[in-house]
Amino acid sequence: MEKSEQNTLEKINNGIKNSIILKVVTITVIALFLLIPASSIQSLISERQFNRIEAVKEVSSKWGGEQELTGPYLTVPYKMYYKSDDELKYEVKRAHFLPEKLNIDGEVTPNSLKRGIYEVVLYNTKLNFTGVFSKPDFSMWNVNDEDILWDDAYLSIGIPDMSGVKEQVNVLWDKRKLPVEGGVADYDIVRSGITARVALSNSNEENHSFNFTLDLNGNESLSFIPLGESTDVNLKSSWADPSFSGNFLPTEREVSDEGFEAKWKIFSLNRNFPQQWINDAYSIGAASFGVHLMLPVDDYQKNMRSAKYAMLIIAFTFAIFFLVEILNKKKFHPFQYVLVGLAIVLFYSLLLSFSEHTGFNVAYLISSAAVVALISVYISAVFKQIKITLITTILLSVIYFFIYIILQLQDFALLVGSVGLFVALACVMYFSRNIDWYNINKKPVEGLQ
Repeated sequence: MEKSEQNTLEKINNGIKNSIILKVVTITVIALFLLIPASSIQSLISERQFNRIEAVKEVSSKWGGEQELTGPYLTVPYKMYYKSDDELKYEVKRAHFLPEKLNIDGEVTPNSLKRGIYEVVLYNTKLNFTGVFSKPDFSMWNVNDEDILWDDAYLSIGIPDMSGVKEQVNVLWDKRKLPVEGGVADYDIVRSGITARVALSNSNEENHSFNFTLDLNGNESLSFIPLGESTDVNLKSSWADPSFSGNFLPTEREVSDEGFEAKWKIFSLNRNFPQQWINDAYSIGAASFGVHLMLPVDDYQKNMRSAKYAMLIIAFTFAIFFLVEILNKKKFHPFQYVLVGLAIVLFYSLLLSFSEHTGFNVAYLISSAAVVALISVYISAVFKQIKITLITTILLSVIYFFIYIILQLQDFALLVGSVGLFVALACVMYFSRNIDWYNINKKPVEGLQ
């Protein structure tokens, strides 16, 4: 009885051991379970990226954040009368006027600082603003001249992070210095900046010129709102990796290893708001444009893209081992598949760790070489055949090199990936063409022997 039961158990064990379908199902289940630690790696990458963002915020809070400059624009209050309970009353409204011409010239001096292991891109910029305002015209609103509060007019300049202002701002209006105070007088257009009071009652000039310089610190991004009927911006910097962003690209640009120089020319017809309006009738933020001082590579973004290919690498690797089993009559236990899968998942942890210190490319080389070497040594110890070990090492190296090429591409990543998968499938079909899947255990198969 015991012998009969033992024979039955041996038959079941041999059946499981030699069942191709069961082996494929087991390998698939293992691969799916390995997605759990792989997704944890993605969460770890997001956490480290968040830590970098917090480091940037901490440094910028002491230096200056991203700067989006608005202005200058001229505001003239006026009285609007209305009847209420047969009584004539009035409320004060604010008419905003934009410059006829706005010229901005400046230089951006970049500076990279370390906060722990994180690199933060900072800059200082000196910008000279010049231009002309036409005399405010209230005729389109049918406002009487005596209802206009000319003496209460003021000039506003929007600066989002006032901690970045390094020098006193001296505003010249018609070559006369205006008193400047921190903060804005109203929140119709901007929420933060400086204000200069302008008394217009004694002025008979049709046009008013302005001139001022901003000495400003910021972090990563510098942008502008094109308020002029004609806006010209000229920027130059020694930063070699700019990203021109926003609603308008430079009309002229020159980028080299020594830095960049860019020029924008924007007209009022290019944006979606007029030259004058009342109170908060328009939102102007969508017209922003400028430059982003990018780091040459975003290692966290590449790490995240790499981690998304985890299932592809696991599938390729398991397919190699499965074909080696079939073609060479060598058995690879499910537990050994688990160990190899964990080594693949560990690759992403190594990649993230090294990339924070050496950069992505060097980290990828170190991590992939370490994982391929580990798996190859393990395969050599299991199969004890130099040829199988050598072929496996080459194929694994090709897989990691293929993924690296995809990571370096942007526009052609999908095309190269699709072609690569097609070639891989063709190779699998070629090497498995002589396998008799219904009699897999009855005769040897010619292939990778």
